Amino acid sequence: MVELGHIAGLRLTARPSALVALVVMWVILSVVAINWLRLSVGTAILGALVATLLHFVFELVHHIGHSIAAKRTGYPMIGVRFWGPLASSIYPKDEPALPGKIHIQRALGGPIMSGLVTLVVGLLHLFLSGAFTIGQAEPHLGAVIPAITYFVFLDNLLIFTLGAFLPLGFTDGSTILHWWGK
Repeated sequence: MVELGHIAGLRLTARPSALVALVVMWVILSVVAINWLRLSVGTAILGALVATLLHFVFELVHHIGHSIAAKRTGYPMIGVRFWGPLASSIYPKDEPALPGKIHIQRALGGPIMSGLVTLVVGLLHLFLSGAFTIGQAEPHLGAVIPAITYFVFLDNLLIFTLGAFLPLGFTDGSTILHWWGK
């Protein structure tokens, strides 16, 4: 386990798989930027690094949403653990048994925060999109900013907002389904 520090009162840690995911994601996004967006190699690599780091930043923002919701219930989070391309909210080991309503409230905090981010980034992308055409070679990083905002919009919408509700066993949707009516 790697210690990353503290943010917003949360202890941040990462499993080695998070670093592997970061590198794999960076490579995949670089290849996409070169082949699909037709960016120069340098611009693609730098833009892909920015997009990859923003993915992890917005994963943290998603969990800050959980943390805000958890504080409001009176049963706060203590940390965030990154693993692979995702993360988990960490709660105290000695936390008492809680009613389902509390678990559901805490689970909803992340997708609500990510939904707000999706809206803001979507509006930002619409504002910037006139300066970017897919398939046109771009000579500098400033031209890739709309592509990054589009990626961040889709990432937040599909992974952190809508995807969070999929019942995959480790998602907010699984928590909600498990505690519904309990």
